[in-house]
Amino acid sequence: MKRLVLSFLLVSFAGLVSAQINYTFTDEDEWACYDAFNKAFLDASKSIYKINTETPRAVDRWNGAAAIWCQAIYYDMALNAYQRAKEKGDEARINKYSTQARRIYDGEKRQYVNFNFHDCNTNTGWFVYDDIMWWTCALARAYELFGSQTYLSYSESSFCRVFYGSQKVGDSGSYADPEKGLGGGMFWEWQPIDNPKPHKAGDFRSACINFPTVIAACRLHQLVPEGRTAPTSAYPVRQTKEFYLEKAIEIYEWANKTLVNNGRVADGIHGGGPEFKDHLYNQATYIGASCLLYKITGEEKYLNYAKAGANYVFRSMCASSILPLETGIEQGIYCAIFAQYMHMLIYDCGQTSYLSNILRNIQRGWNNRDKVRNISNGNFLRATAEGSAIESYPASALPALMLLFPIDAVTEVGEVPFEDSAQHDVFTLSGQKVKEDATREELSQMKQGIYVWGNRKIITK
Repeated sequence: MKRLVLSFLLVSFAGLVSAQINYTFTDEDEWACYDAFNKAFLDASKSIYKINTETPRAVDRWNGAAAIWCQAIYYDMALNAYQRAKEKGDEARINKYSTQARRIYDGEKRQYVNFNFHDCNTNTGWFVYDDIMWWTCALARAYELFGSQTYLSYSESSFCRVFYGSQKVGDSGSYADPEKGLGGGMFWEWQPIDNPKPHKAGDFRSACINFPTVIAACRLHQLVPEGRTAPTSAYPVRQTKEFYLEKAIEIYEWANKTLVNNGRVADGIHGGGPEFKDHLYNQATYIGASCLLYKITGEEKYLNYAKAGANYVFRSMCASSILPLETGIEQGIYCAIFAQYMHMLIYDCGQTSYLSNILRNIQRGWNNRDKVRNISNGNFLRATAEGSAIESYPASALPALMLLFPIDAVTEVGEVPFEDSAQHDVFTLSGQKVKEDATREELSQMKQGIYVWGNRKIITK
């Protein structure tokens, strides 16, 4: 059953009209943007992604392939395309994007040593903890959408490889066990890659491993069955439902206390104080981790933390609410990650006040795209030069946002005589009555969208 996510904002219709912006991009534009991204950056012969438009093939890390962890974000986008088509009941696109997601999964698995997370070669293997954990999160989502046990098996085994370390590689795992004097949270890497030294309490513990670990643990808690027996191996490949939630809460509490100040997320800590440098993906995963713990526990504090993280982005990191583009190595992909977890905050947690900022970014990005190729350089404040060289990382920002925030559900507003209607009649924002005198249960059965019901704006999903 579709669930109802309510954001009961007591607004008059006049207020609703005045709050709207004239958006010109359409639902079809959103699909076209994602298809254009794949045309420009997906190496169809291998079903993995290239680093830029100038590269003919995605051979490997040193020859044209996008970074291993960014491939997980592009796979998330493929999953989002399928999920959106499914929610809309669009059979043609359901078939198209389910096939595409399967091909990308197969291509990524072939490329990256068949998801052998104990192979630490630095070309097609795994050599940083957070690289693996991004894939843990993506594979958990694949299991949730498609139900194949293979996805869950790889998601759990990759989580455990990060958490406990690898007997083959020789590292002791990312978990900075406080009972061993390591201080809590998660370490970012093992060094040297081929002959790791034991971790010390002062080793780098970054936001980009801690909050993705919380996200992965929360998702696995939601997905694995009840009643598992706790493993006894020093290197397990799966854990219990209770373990995942226990560690999600523990790691979150450490990271929130150590790395976050009023919604601002530090990049990490080496042993002294937190090292604050603003990065959109750290804000994003903090928001996502907070939202998931809010959904699981129902504790309001987590929702408040998520909102604080989002508020910091729009108040302190944006220019006129336009999301920043970071231009360092692989950093252009940060906006795509932000899109993933703002979707969770807005739709799953009902925080619709952020929608106008998201849609403003999409409109600006669409206006400033290369209108021949329908791709963007990720700087929504500047026009993308036609035919210019573009990296896949920043180019992912616009299609990631467009996939996750459908325009057709939130924009049109017309004159509606609400004062003449029954209190619980349901209208679209364009003023079309879609149901008379609806109950909450009836609302939960309606097609995904934003409606006006009893002078309250609601989101159904």
